[in-house]
Amino acid sequence: MSEIEVADLDLLAPMDKYLAAGCHIGTQVKTQDMEPFVYRQRPIGLYVLDVRKTDERIRTAAKFLARFDPSKIVIVSGRVYGRRPVETFAYYVGANAFTDRFVPGTLTNPNIAGPRQYIEPDVVILTDPRTDQQALSEAARIGVPVVALCDTDNVTTNVDFVIPTNNRGRKSLALVYFLLTAQLLRERGDLPEEAEPAFSPEDFEPQVQRF
Repeated sequence: MSEIEVADLDLLAPMDKYLAAGCHIGTQVKTQDMEPFVYRQRPIGLYVLDVRKTDERIRTAAKFLARFDPSKIVIVSGRVYGRRPVETFAYYVGANAFTDRFVPGTLTNPNIAGPRQYIEPDVVILTDPRTDQQALSEAARIGVPVVALCDTDNVTTNVDFVIPTNNRGRKSLALVYFLLTAQLLRERGDLPEEAEPAFSPEDFEPQVQRF
């Protein structure tokens, strides 16, 4: 029996695909902020996210993000497993990806030096509000909305819109960013509603180095 018993009707991806990617797997910590997105707690203490809410919020986030000029969208990941999903999202959407160290002042200081130039975004997407704290703080300071992937242990202060998911897993990050990319392109009219995108979740998935 699956973790979450629900029909696949109206989901962006089949339920078994969400579960196979581990999008529902939380941590052993549940913050008050994330309580509305928790489905249950396993006997071993691990919290399980409700991926129906993940799906619903990917749709809502895509509709919201479609209102912005892609060049004014900033997407950030300080996590290694977030690098490829974020860069692939940015490639297809036309957004600005930041996957190296986020240089303080990137969003707030026009005189910033270094390879990364100062940028004035209209919206910021974070892979993890904790890891991407610098970008979160700067977005809050300049007053732009923040969309963030949040796990059960995240605090969502200064996050305007939460997408609940396992934001640590290689496969879960790939699937969520794949779905968000495809849905955003649909909302913009760049991908017909019933058409399959030219890319797959595997294109968003980081390669594991084998030694």
